[in-house]
Amino acid sequence: MKPETSATAIVRQTNVASRAIQITLAALLGIIVIAGAGFVQISVAHNAAHDYRHAMGFPCH
Repeated sequence: MKPETSATAIVRQTNVASRAIQITLAALLGIIVIAGAGFVQISVAHNAAHDYRHAMGFPCH
C-alpha cells in the first residue's frame, strides 16, 4: 500500500465537505418545497402536499 500523500488527503477532505454541503442543500430544498406547497393557497398544490404527507404517515391536522 502506498502512504497517503497530502494531496490525496486534501482531495478526500474536499470530497467529504462537498458531499456534506450537497446533502444539506438538497434536504433544505426538499423542506422548502414541501412546506411551501403545504401553505400555498392554490388548491391543487396544497392537496398534492396534503396527500403526500398522509402517504408518508405524517399527521397534518
